Amino acid sequence: MTSLIPNPDSNLNSSSSVQDNQAPVLNALPIMDLRHYDQSNFDRGRSGWVILLWWLVQAIVFPLTPHAFQSARVVLLRSFGAQIGRGVIIRPTARFTYPWKVSIGDFSWIGDDVVLYSLDRIQIGKHCVISQKSYLCTGSHDIQDPAFGLKTAPIQIGNGVWVATDCFIAPGVQIGANAVIGARSNVLKNIPEQQVCWGNPCRPHYLREYLSTLK
Repeated sequence: MTSLIPNPDSNLNSSSSVQDNQAPVLNALPIMDLRHYDQSNFDRGRSGWVILLWWLVQAIVFPLTPHAFQSARVVLLRSFGAQIGRGVIIRPTARFTYPWKVSIGDFSWIGDDVVLYSLDRIQIGKHCVISQKSYLCTGSHDIQDPAFGLKTAPIQIGNGVWVATDCFIAPGVQIGANAVIGARSNVLKNIPEQQVCWGNPCRPHYLREYLSTLK
C-alpha cells in the first residue's frame, strides 16, 4: 500500500517515475461532463441588466466609499433590494452577490472582506457580528449529477450571533440565537442557540452565559 502523504525526507523521483505515478490519475475517466452544465432554470431574482449594474456598482462605487460612510453603503444595498435594518455597519470591502436576496437586522456588523454568496436567501438577525473574511455560501453542486447541477439553500443566522474571522457557513445552515462561531470554523450543520462552537467541522463546546440589557 502506498502512502497518501509524501515522505519529506525521501529523494526526488525521476521524471519517468513521476509520469508513471501520474498516469493512472490522468487517464481515468471523469465522472462529470461539464459540457452539460446548465443553470438556465436558476432564478437570479433580477434581470440581467440589473445584475450587471450591481456588479459595476459593487466593483467601482462600493469599495470607494470612505470607511466611515456606513449610510452610503446601506443606501446602495437598499436601492438594489437588500433589507437592511437601523444602525447596520458594513465595511466597503464586503461583497454581496445578489443583494436583493439578503436581509440584515438592526445594529449588525458586516466586516472587511466578508462574502455573502447569496444565490439563495441569507438572513442575518439583529446585533450580529460577521467578522472579516468570513464566507456565507448558499450555493453548491450535485456531485452525483454528471452535469454538476447547481444546488442552493438559504442561510439563517439568529439574533446576537458572532461569527468570528475567516469562517465558512455552508448552504442550508441555521445558526441559533446568541451562538458564537470560533475563528476559522467550517459550519456544515445547524448550530444550537447560545452555544460557543468551533472546529472543522464546527461543533458546540459549552453554553454562552450572558446578561442581556435589551428588552
